[in-house]
Amino acid sequence: MTGFVEKPEPLQVPGLVHLHTGKVRDLYRNEAGELVMVASDRISAYDWVLPTEIPDKGRVLTQLSLWWFGRIGDIVPNHLIGTDLPKGAPADWEGRVMVCRPLDMVPVECVARGYLTGSGLAEYRQTRTVCGLALPEGLEDGSELPAPIFTPATKAEVGEHDENVSYEEVARRTGAETAALLRQTTLALYARARDLALDRGLLLADTKFEFGFHDGELMVADEVLTPDSSRYWPADGWAPGRPQPSYDKQYVRDWLTSDASGWDRAGELPPPPLPPEVVAATRGKYVEAFERLTGTPWT
Repeated sequence: MTGFVEKPEPLQVPGLVHLHTGKVRDLYRNEAGELVMVASDRISAYDWVLPTEIPDKGRVLTQLSLWWFGRIGDIVPNHLIGTDLPKGAPADWEGRVMVCRPLDMVPVECVARGYLTGSGLAEYRQTRTVCGLALPEGLEDGSELPAPIFTPATKAEVGEHDENVSYEEVARRTGAETAALLRQTTLALYARARDLALDRGLLLADTKFEFGFHDGELMVADEVLTPDSSRYWPADGWAPGRPQPSYDKQYVRDWLTSDASGWDRAGELPPPPLPPEVVAATRGKYVEAFERLTGTPWT
């Protein structure tokens, strides 16, 4: 069993229709037909949305996405219309809201990898390939790839695993022209973000994007290049052959799999609440990623 430990009741706001509660975001539609995305402080690990929130996480994700939108707009437009707080919305939504165009979403997670880790590493160890792409022998956890690769996945429901698929499968699902555009755009975005992150002392190991079409034009949607959708590693600590320190929820994963949590990942019981020190350390990593990338203090 996976999913939410405690699925929250959606907040009802006059003038907004609740459409969906995801792992992190709540989705509404306003009276103009626009989508209103609200990033919560929820955090997920091992296919569970945990009962403990990470303060400021939703604001960090939203503000970092907005910052990145301003730096990739010449490559691909995005779905953002504005960030105004809807009338009648709670004050806690401030800094968490994106009002967006509805898109005809592409049913594929578009992943770019410049380094080998995670599900890509697991597949490589079995087949020496990732998403059907042959890779050289001798690569380790954290190895830099000869060149960035496009490794798409199918988007899973809450509590299910995304599944890596081949480029040919993407072409079958979306058409050859769209598949080529997705690959080209994903790798261009990764290259831009990789270079900018490196200037700030961070390695962008991999990242995923979601795309959709509006009036025939490809747009990037949802969040972009945040610690929830990307692996950032400190460049000065990079050492292939072991897991890398990262700016994400690694503190949460490590605690859940430690004896201290008392949780059996293979069992049927949901994860327990996080202790305050794990919450504080995880919040610190999200904030540090924001500050290092943007050069702006978090307030």
